[in-house]
Amino acid sequence: MAQAISTVAHIPKLSRFGWLMALYAENYAHLVRLFAPGDLAPGRYVSSVGDGLDLYVDVIETHRYTVELRLTYGIVDPVTGEPDPSAFVRLYRDARQAEATHCYVGRRWQDVIGMFPPPAELIGHRVRMNTFLGKWLEYLAEQGHGVATLHPTAVELDCEATA
Repeated sequence: MAQAISTVAHIPKLSRFGWLMALYAENYAHLVRLFAPGDLAPGRYVSSVGDGLDLYVDVIETHRYTVELRLTYGIVDPVTGEPDPSAFVRLYRDARQAEATHCYVGRRWQDVIGMFPPPAELIGHRVRMNTFLGKWLEYLAEQGHGVATLHPTAVELDCEATA
């Protein structure tokens, strides 16, 4: 019995940073399976599945190893005029990671954690943002969004003002 207890004590624990990196990897897999953003040219795309909530995928920039994009329903917050919910995502092709760099769900990150948060609070905030992104991507998949429902739009991007 004592031997079994000592074996359990040696199970490594996942740090919050390790958990965050695992979320990035999961989000990458969800995002690539849903929309294959690495294959999209910069521009705005819309995914309609007939539920009245069109999803907009803005491919802001593509580089050799990264893709910058924003996901939003295009619902505008009446107070700020910003799309809400909205998630800015950096996809790292080489590392197979997708990081929600910031989300707008009613408030900006500066309003939530301040301008100079301690590292533990910053990692906690990133965990929450990327957990939100993962759940949103799962929901989008359940609703039927994907490459087959994604079509380019003629609308010009205005991501510089909101980034």
